[in-house]
This record gives sequence, C-alpha cells and structure tokens, in this order.
Amino acid sequence: MSTLPKKAKVVIIGGGIHGLSTAWKLSETYKNENDIVVLEKKDIAAGASGIACGVVRNNYFQPAMRELMAHSVSVWESDPKAFKYNSVGYLQISPEVMHEDVASIAKQQKAIGYDSEFIEGEADCMKYMKNMFGDWQAQGITSVLHEKKGGYAFNKDSIKALEEKSTSNGVKVVKGVTVTGFKRGSNSKAVTGVETDKGIIECDQVVVGAGPWVRDFWNMLELPKTAKIKDKDGKFHETEMWKYWMLQEGVIGVDEDFLKMDNGGQPPVIHVDSTAPLYSDKTKKLITDKIWGIYYKPDIEGLGVQGGTSPYIVDKHFDKVNVDPYGIESPEFQTTEEFNDMWCSALAHCQKRFEGKSDLYRKGPSGGLGCMTPDSFPIFDKFLENVYMIADANHGYKMIGVGELVAKEILGTESDLLKPFRFNRYEKGELHPTSNSPFPWS
Repeated sequence: MSTLPKKAKVVIIGGGIHGLSTAWKLSETYKNENDIVVLEKKDIAAGASGIACGVVRNNYFQPAMRELMAHSVSVWESDPKAFKYNSVGYLQISPEVMHEDVASIAKQQKAIGYDSEFIEGEADCMKYMKNMFGDWQAQGITSVLHEKKGGYAFNKDSIKALEEKSTSNGVKVVKGVTVTGFKRGSNSKAVTGVETDKGIIECDQVVVGAGPWVRDFWNMLELPKTAKIKDKDGKFHETEMWKYWMLQEGVIGVDEDFLKMDNGGQPPVIHVDSTAPLYSDKTKKLITDKIWGIYYKPDIEGLGVQGGTSPYIVDKHFDKVNVDPYGIESPEFQTTEEFNDMWCSALAHCQKRFEGKSDLYRKGPSGGLGCMTPDSFPIFDKFLENVYMIADANHGYKMIGVGELVAKEILGTESDLLKPFRFNRYEKGELHPTSNSPFPWS
C-alpha cells in the first residue's frame, strides 16, 4: 500500500472505470503531487469493472443515454491499443414487439451521426444474418440494428491503462485502504476530509465512483433512503433509493475461432431479444414462453464465447444486501443452473453451431451484483457542497467517457450530456422513457 497523504485537492473513491477515468481527465489540469488521490480498498478493477463482460454499445431507447454513449465510444476509440478495445460493432436483433422501439433508436442514431444500419422485415433480417452466419436460425426476428461502432474491450487491461494514464500525470493511487466515513465542516454542508482505516485525508472535493458500493457511501453521507417520484399525472410516490440486481454471465468453452463469421472475420457483439418459445437444448422442455434476451461475444481471455442474459432482482432491502465478498468470491450471489440451461439453449436457438454444446458451459469471472437507482438509470450529481456522486446503475464499464465530463463539471463547466441524470429528475418528473426490452437498462 502507498502512504496515505494528509491532504489532497480531490479525493476519488473507487479504482474502477469511473474513478480512474475521472482521475485521468482531472490530472490534465491538476498536475501537482497529491492534487488527486484515488482510494481503493483492494486493487484496481477489483469490483464491477474488473468482471464486466466488456461490451461497448450505443443501443439505448433513451435519447440521453444514446448521446452519452456516443461520447463514451469516442473515448474508447481515442486509444484502442491501450484500452484493448475491439471495434467490431454491435447487433441488436429484435422481435416485432420491439420493432417500433428499435426503429426509434435507429432514427435517432442517424440524427446524432452515429453510424448504424437498420434492417426490417423477417425475411430481410434472416437474409442479413445468414450473410454473416450461415447457421443463423432464430425465428420471428423482424428488425436488426447493426451499429458499426462499439464492440468490446478487455476489462482489466483497460482499467490498468487508465491507471497508467493517471499516475503518469501525478495521480496517487492508494490501494488497500478502506473508507470508513466523512469529516464534515462546521456547517455540515461540506466534507472537509475522508476518514479511512489508515487515517484521515483532508480534501477540497470528493468524487464517489464505487459501483455497487455506492449504497455504503450514500449512507455515510446520510443522504435520503427514498426518492420522491412525480408521475406523468403529477402525483408523487416514494420508492426505495436502491435495488440490487444480480447479473448472470458465463462462458462456453469452445475454440477461440468458434464464433467467427463465414468470411473469417471477427463477429460483432450479438444481442438477441425474442418472443419465440425457448426450449432446453438438453431436455427439450419449455424454458419460457415470455420475452427473453441474451448477448454474447468472443471471451476476452480467448477461452470461448462469453455472455449473459437479463439479471434477476435480489429480494432484500438494499441495506441488507451483502456486497462483499464480491463477484465469484461471493458465497451468496452466483450464476444458477437455470441460467446455464437458459443461456446455452438460447445460443442454440440462434445459431446451429451451439447445439449440443451446453456441457461446455463454465462459470466465468463475470456477472456480479449491480446497484440500481429508482429508474435503473445513472445519477451524476453533486451532493452537499463538494461531493460528486457517480451512481452508474450498472451501466458503468462502457461509460468510460463519464470521467471526462465529471472532471469538467468539477472544474466549473456543466455538461449538457450529464444534466438529464441529476437526482432532482425524480421529483421533477423528468424521467427517461422505458422500452419493451426484457433488460432493465435498455
């Protein structure tokens, strides 16, 4: 562990995608030693950023999310070699119930200059997919949105690159230190220091970018346990501030070239939503006759095909959920056998090459708990007088561009891209639109 400084201009909590991208961009202005200190209780990429599937996409029904993601894609593209970013594109493959939603996404992607191709109609969609994959066999697909940008990155490598970009500019990353509380000023409206198990570090500004641990820092700051939400009729209701979801992801241990396209090229990230009945590839029994969705891509470790499906809600009050130990070390939150059967069967439903491969499934170092906001979209906002909260609602890893925008806001320039994600949107009734996707964040 590095020595904990006694003072800093900015203390950033969390050594993942948000903490380190903010540190990197702030370090372009704050260049003195110990101006910026990042506190990480274990090691960089030890949380959600380190086990993220690594998908980078623009495919969102919400205009504000699309614009923010387009900015983030540009940051990925700024140094693909360092970030281990694979710009292979992204396919959103959908049934008729989602046609209108996806058509809207395609139209607005075009309006913001984000390169994509939209295919409509079941016959044309089948032809388009078979031109890439001769074994494509998913039925009932009536739209394909092919983003030519986006793709996936190697999660731990990209976080390491952010650390190197930050520390080369003088950022101090202190590992193995746990934040235990905050020191308040005389008027209690500002934080004057961050309390840790290694001592107190005085500071002018705090940034919290702690992923699924955001709940703990929210509680330390004594922020509200509920959110007051104004509905479209002007009526208010209160809901719990946080909800935990368990993301289920895994790997099929096939050859690293197993997923290549017929022309030998690397495939786009594939996301399929379907209303077709899904049957087990093993038992042939019905798994579900409701809408389902999966995503998949080459495994970043070259060990096969990696992906997942929609998460499930953790049925506990948010203060009762044990975030630690996290990920594959958690004794409580792991992928299930039902996920194995569902995901592998869905792969076989889509492409013939996956038939009979479910025995090759193995748990991968991905998935994990996500801490969701009341509407499942991020909160980027200042609390008290000098605490900036990045609550990413598990959209985090792909949003590498948020750090740059947060850094600018800390330096005094408000970001139009972040304004739709303020906390007061709930009370003002300025909520993001929701789609027909089976995923809570699409």
